[in-house]
Amino acid sequence: MTPHQFKMAKAALGLSNPDIAELTGLHRNTLSKLDQGAGKASTIQHVQLALEAKGIQFLENGETALGAGVVLKLKINSHSKLT
Repeated sequence: MTPHQFKMAKAALGLSNPDIAELTGLHRNTLSKLDQGAGKASTIQHVQLALEAKGIQFLENGETALGAGVVLKLKINSHSKLT
């Protein structure tokens, strides 16, 4: 997950770093480091998995995109509400 993907994922979900901190149990300062492209691989993976659980799909270079990106998959239930 690149810093740009992290920011795009947060924007797609309407989440801030404090929201992600609550979701993952990580400190906000740790998440600020991810915004800047720093952080341990294990931390990046932990955050990525949490965002994927919320419906984000991370795209690699060349995967239906010109560059790395994110996609938000939404499910529509039988009552036509987004879940």
